[in-house]
Amino acid sequence: MTPPFRTASLLIFAAMLCTGQDVGGVPPAPAAPAAENSANPPAAPATTAEPAGGAAGQPAPAVAPKPEAAAAEKPPAPNAAAAPGAGKAYVLGPNDVVEIKVWNDQKFNSFYTVGPDGTISVPLIGDIKADGLTVGDLMNTIRTKLGDFINEPEVNVQVAKMNSKKYFIYGGVGHPGEFALTEQTTIMDAFANSGGFRDFANTKKIYILRGTQKFNFNYKDVSHGKHMEQNIVLQNGDRIFVPE
Repeated sequence: MTPPFRTASLLIFAAMLCTGQDVGGVPPAPAAPAAENSANPPAAPATTAEPAGGAAGQPAPAVAPKPEAAAAEKPPAPNAAAAPGAGKAYVLGPNDVVEIKVWNDQKFNSFYTVGPDGTISVPLIGDIKADGLTVGDLMNTIRTKLGDFINEPEVNVQVAKMNSKKYFIYGGVGHPGEFALTEQTTIMDAFANSGGFRDFANTKKIYILRGTQKFNFNYKDVSHGKHMEQNIVLQNGDRIFVPE
């Protein structure tokens, strides 16, 4: 029979092993690792969103401008009325001189002056209204009328002198007076023909009279690219005044 003291010691030792306490310097057995749950693997770490600039060290791609923004940056269209050089066909008027040639018929070949009544007098045809016609219009008219006398006439008409269209400049310019309006001419073009301004010319208060209409013109502004709408195309009879 086991003595009572030894039995009590065995019970205490067993209790200590159950609670994991150190018994006589013997370390407790390590706990068995938990079995890996193959049915529920650990979730993969969340990936960090790539920055807008792309991969590290790479510059961000250029952003194309919006169509409306690009349209807003377009320069304004130039003033069509102020653009010289795109003139219309010249319209004949009183005192203009035209040269008429008819192939193989010398009697028509001559210079003709448009009279105050706007007509020219051509042999065999008589008076023809030229005022208000372009050179092409007059050539077709002569060809049609000559067709009553000549089989398929070949007619050529050229402007020899342009005397009917004029503009005038008064006041503080080097060469005031009357100028022929032979092509599309703006106010700035007109001043290029007038010999420059005098010393006391007020170039900010220039004005143009066209019948009962008055147009203001600031030469300093327009010459610096401002208020280009003031640089109007001149018409026959326009009068430009440069105060002093």
